[in-house]
Amino acid sequence: MAVLRPHLALTVSDVQGSIPFYRALLGSEPAKVREGWAKFESQDPALNLTLNEGERQGDLGAFNHAGIEVGSTADVLAARARLREAGLATFDEIETECCYARQDKIWVSDPDGTPWEVFTVLGDSEHGSPTRESSARPAELASCCEHGEDITREDIDRERAACC
Repeated sequence: MAVLRPHLALTVSDVQGSIPFYRALLGSEPAKVREGWAKFESQDPALNLTLNEGERQGDLGAFNHAGIEVGSTADVLAARARLREAGLATFDEIETECCYARQDKIWVSDPDGTPWEVFTVLGDSEHGSPTRESSARPAELASCCEHGEDITREDIDRERAACC
């Protein structure tokens, strides 16, 4: 699998106020800025960093979700196969619009509920990201992006019991 760069999404109280800090920290300009959202694509260090404006939720604090950006949909599907072979439940989002991009991605949660995505960017989009304020969505799936399925806590528990 061709890994392009790790992805880290942080929840910040003020995106515009945070941009100067991350510009200085990473030594680069944001690649994309929208209302309540910004994306840095740093080359050194190789990092896809998004800033998501909102209130910090639960145990994650500023952390929103992590991910691994890969080169193609085939790489996303290979990661899904590897994760499922390891007995882990994954959630697909193929041809989704998230974070002002068209993407193919899968989601998986670590044993502590930390949400991870493996994704590829297919192109630009004018659609942004909903805020992480939905307390009805299970913590394992709360992210900057809306999931294509209506997944409940019972669905997650059932999948974990079957695989882990």
